[in-house]
Amino acid sequence: TRPATRNDAAAVAGIYNQGVEARIATFETRLRTAEDVAGWFNGVHPIVVVEDRGETVGFASTSSYRPRECYAKIAEFSVYVARDHRGRGVGRQALMALIEESATAGLHKLVSRIFPENAASRAACGAAGFREVGVYKAHGQLEGVWKDCVIVERFVSG
Repeated sequence: TRPATRNDAAAVAGIYNQGVEARIATFETRLRTAEDVAGWFNGVHPIVVVEDRGETVGFASTSSYRPRECYAKIAEFSVYVARDHRGRGVGRQALMALIEESATAGLHKLVSRIFPENAASRAACGAAGFREVGVYKAHGQLEGVWKDCVIVERFVSG
């Protein structure tokens, strides 16, 4: 694992788009370009990649949780793994590296929402020390269907 750079934008976009197409990890339906992903690199929110023999096979990223100042040290996170590398611990590896980078960046807590049926993501989060806080019922629509989300959180600093 290593911190991602703008040079990783195309690989990250490719992996993210596989997640969008699978419809098991995000409400998002619009595919991203490398230029879209390059905008994620704002110098504030850590992004890490997992490599296997020089190929990017997964990533974890953070983004702003809420705009109010009281939430400045809390970040949303996402984890995506290349289709042919799923089930090999890449997601957990990415999460552990992201936790380290988030602590170094001065973040206090990471939060996310996971579809209840996404057992792999829930297991990776559990293995990385995240706790399930509750469930948002009918939290968003994906292709016209209201879906629940499991809320997860983990403190990364004292």
